[in-house]
Amino acid sequence: MTRPARPLPARRLRPPMGWNSWDCYGTTVTEQEVLANAEFMRDHLLPHGWDTVVVDIQWYEPTARAHGYNPNAPLVLDEYGRQLPAPNRFPSAVGGAGFGPLAARVHAMGLRFGLHIMRGIPRRAVEAKLPVLGTGFTAADVADTDSVCPWNSDNHGLNHDHPGAQAYYDSQVAQFAAWGVDFVKADDMLFPYHEREIAAYARAVERSGRPIELSLSPGTDLSVARLDHLREHATMWRVCDDLWDRWEDVEAQFARMARWAPWQREGGWADADMLPLGHIGIRAERGADRLSRLTRPEQVSLLTLWLVSRSPLMMGGDLPTSPPETIELLTNDEALDVLWHSTGNREVLREGDLVLWTARDTDGHTRYAAVFSLAAEARRFEVPLGSVGAGPRDRVRELWTRTDIPHDGRYLVAELPAHGAALYRLAEDGRRE
Repeated sequence: MTRPARPLPARRLRPPMGWNSWDCYGTTVTEQEVLANAEFMRDHLLPHGWDTVVVDIQWYEPTARAHGYNPNAPLVLDEYGRQLPAPNRFPSAVGGAGFGPLAARVHAMGLRFGLHIMRGIPRRAVEAKLPVLGTGFTAADVADTDSVCPWNSDNHGLNHDHPGAQAYYDSQVAQFAAWGVDFVKADDMLFPYHEREIAAYARAVERSGRPIELSLSPGTDLSVARLDHLREHATMWRVCDDLWDRWEDVEAQFARMARWAPWQREGGWADADMLPLGHIGIRAERGADRLSRLTRPEQVSLLTLWLVSRSPLMMGGDLPTSPPETIELLTNDEALDVLWHSTGNREVLREGDLVLWTARDTDGHTRYAAVFSLAAEARRFEVPLGSVGAGPRDRVRELWTRTDIPHDGRYLVAELPAHGAALYRLAEDGRRE
């Protein structure tokens, strides 16, 4: 019943997949560490759809440290108040080269290059009254000094009643495009919901002339009522605050993704956040150097929920030093098929400790089912086949173990460990896989 490998759908038809430096390096990642993860992705994950390498927050901060942010940080800026990579951390950026050389090396591996940016304009640019490129205005003219991020002091917001505000974003994104950036994670956009900032940033991306994917964060208390605006302006958007390697963080995503999954579609993806798997916390914002504290069954549950809800996948652990069993989970093509080739994804039952999801394959006849246990101990679940849309003669395969599962024509029996999950492919009898 093993299905032959199918080609990956076009990028616009599937959620983004990649690696992000936040969970392992926080604000402190270096060029060497980015390249090490890119090389590992090229060698081990690229054939499985993982293709984007993202440098997270404060790549322009030469004194960045683990476990927090420095007040009044000495950000590296150009003469127009735009952030530049700190050369002590990114040596190829010297002489004003920016991320161009690093992006070129990532592109040479067949990968895409992304970076993080905060909403607004640097406070240091405002204090120095640096000019906004292409205008007669200064950073002080266009800043909204009453609009501040509650957890990072680097920036002021922008006053979008002033024409120079759009010009600043245009110049910033134009520089990213010149460097070869393919993906921008724009932070402090969604809590509260900064509608004009989002529209202005999306406009700057469009004007850059480069097909840059825009990701919005952090997503706390994000309402589906924002869906049309999000789809119009972004490729993906977070639906939660930062998610870490704690079961309570994962469990909270069941309700959120049940709310958002029916709306997932080409070009606009609700994001359940990064995968805190493998080797994380090396120099992170939270916690010590460690392997993910999620148990193996909890990791399977996390990935199963992300796949069946079609969330983007951004690996947070350091790839070269993560355990082989973590990489095996990330490269299971039978499971990844659910992300790439499913539709109609939805939660169909939640009662007690049992959660069921179903989806249809785009081939028109195969279906998928996910069975989750929220119980803190091992449990046996006898799920009526009809509860997951299966028939008595359907063939069943569990995708994480790559095992064909017998059944009695009435029930699908799942023996699950604490906080465990199983992911099934259901094929009509007589259909060839």
